[in-house]
Amino acid sequence: MRELSGRVAVVTGAASGIGRALAVRFAAEGMALMLADVDPGGLAETAALARKASAGPGEVLTQVTDVSDAAAVQHLADRSFGELGAVHVLCNNAGVHQGGRLWTRTAEDFAWLLGVNVWGVLHGVRAFVPRMMAQDTEGHVVNTVSVAGLLAAPGAGGYALTKYAALAASQSLAQDLAAVGSKLRVTALCPGAVRTRIDDSARSRPAGLVTTPTDDEQAAREAVGAAMARGVEPAEIAALVVRAIHEERFLVLTHPEFADRLRRQTELLLAGELPGATSGARGPARSPRSRAAD
Repeated sequence: MRELSGRVAVVTGAASGIGRALAVRFAAEGMALMLADVDPGGLAETAALARKASAGPGEVLTQVTDVSDAAAVQHLADRSFGELGAVHVLCNNAGVHQGGRLWTRTAEDFAWLLGVNVWGVLHGVRAFVPRMMAQDTEGHVVNTVSVAGLLAAPGAGGYALTKYAALAASQSLAQDLAAVGSKLRVTALCPGAVRTRIDDSARSRPAGLVTTPTDDEQAAREAVGAAMARGVEPAEIAALVVRAIHEERFLVLTHPEFADRLRRQTELLLAGELPGATSGARGPARSPRSRAAD
């Protein structure tokens, strides 16, 4: 898609962070927007910013939506196609974070993370993609994954497993679309530290999914918050997304060092070693031959 002006974009998780930056950038490109989030106040602020940045007459609509709810996402799709006439760019961007060791997370924790980070993507695909394909026009699906979907780390197991799943869904979707000759393309956005409020994801946790804070969770939250404070601006990520749409790029790494880390991880895995922060805890990696001799 070389031309975005006059097209329609849907962005979930639009009340803040990357979602807000995407909305403002798409508006500046002359697109009409449907913005969704569970935070009505933040959603209204984003809509106002998008209208101010708009380079065209495109409408900016909003819909309070819990992406973990299939019916809510279906309603979002119905409104998008019904009131805007089409959807050309779908950004499954909504996401939540919770840290802590894998064995300290509760069933409710996993239900929340999976509901937003995995089912949110799947609901978006099921509600929008068939209709986008039926338009028989150029189109693009952008799934906000995370570098955690490529490089799992200690203290983030629940989050990482949902992001690995989101990456797998993105890759499978792209392959399925190519197999049937669709004009739709897919981007898996894998941001690292960005100045967002994802460390405060608990603000949007449903009341029914209660949790008991643990020390390891709090430590992870503080570490993520510190990283976010040093992160890049969301507007930089939005610019990368627009470029990826123009260039039909599948994987977007927001930080150059991730490429080297990904190569190193692959080398360690092929050698039968454990990647990540603990990979050197027992000394340097050894060859499969030397390990087999143990």
